[in-house]
Amino acid sequence: MAKEKKTKKTKEKKKEHNSGWMSELRYGRSVSLEFFKTHAWLMLIFVVAVISLMGLRYKTKTKMSEIKQLNKELQRVESEKLQEKARYMSLIRETEMRKMVAEKGLDLQYQDQPPYELRDE
Repeated sequence: MAKEKKTKKTKEKKKEHNSGWMSELRYGRSVSLEFFKTHAWLMLIFVVAVISLMGLRYKTKTKMSEIKQLNKELQRVESEKLQEKARYMSLIRETEMRKMVAEKGLDLQYQDQPPYELRDE
């Protein structure tokens, strides 16, 4: 019985001590003005480091969004380049075919319209 009372008392003291420490910290009693005077340079360095990290994060995010936008634009331009290359190659083939037809003396002409489909009904 005596042991139980002692353990209860020690638990209550620990709770009081913890709550006392927390309340002191909450109301600013545990951190004195002298603490701030002696460690002001350290806190200043800490604040500057945090602010610079925040700025670096912002700068990184803006650069990443710019990179994404430029990658999209690059893909679009590459697609256009492939389309233009295909048109160019088609024109080269067409020109070569016309030269060959002219050299051989064939009476072939290029049709601007597709052939008509006739149906017998």
